[in-house]
Amino acid sequence: MKRFALIGHPVAGSLSPRLFTAAYEGRYPYDLIDAPFDEAWARFLADYHGINVTAPYKQDAFRAVDVLSDGARECGAVNLVVKAPDGLLHGYNTDVDGVVGAVRETGFQPSDTLVIGAGGAAMAAVVGAKILGSKTITIANRTYEKAAALAAAHSCEAVPLDAIGTLSPDLVIYTIPGGVPVVPGMPLGGAVILEAEYKRPSLSSAPCRKYISGLRWILHQAVAGYSLFTGEAPDLEALSRSIIC
Repeated sequence: MKRFALIGHPVAGSLSPRLFTAAYEGRYPYDLIDAPFDEAWARFLADYHGINVTAPYKQDAFRAVDVLSDGARECGAVNLVVKAPDGLLHGYNTDVDGVVGAVRETGFQPSDTLVIGAGGAAMAAVVGAKILGSKTITIANRTYEKAAALAAAHSCEAVPLDAIGTLSPDLVIYTIPGGVPVVPGMPLGGAVILEAEYKRPSLSSAPCRKYISGLRWILHQAVAGYSLFTGEAPDLEALSRSIIC
């Protein structure tokens, strides 16, 4: 029987097991592996057919796979790995699918996107905004140098965090973790907001054009990823029922 898992630290409280069980009516085992990367990777190679990868191991997985999808290569990070029949390890980044699916299902077409943050989720947000057809993409982060490096890698703009009030985006993708003080001065009034954080969202009550929960992000990420795992389309209705979104 095929087995799957999530590796990372920490992974307690992840929605992945609930989503995966709902997707396939519990037909495949799905485990959580909270261990140092080398140990978690060794367990994957020995016992599992595929893994999801969460922080802080997405760049480690990027370096460890044999074949990269276009999305993973463009993001510089891997969040899903599948063993192919020939034994090669294929790495993907379904965070991009999560961004694209969460925005597209609303029928909204962004033109000017502001990405707040410069970590792994922000990388996926930039690539997703490109796929969505956003004409302008701007990145802002507490450490400007990180924003500038990400912007240079994707041929877009970076601004200091204290300058975002001068912008007029129609889509804001907020990737700052929950519990971190909210970035002040964000131009949210006329924007659609997509927030990566779903456990402790910071902007769910912010005045805006429309708020998209991180639960929609993770749902569309799961739809793409679980198909790659099993070769079977997951049950979208069951996935949606398994989380409140």
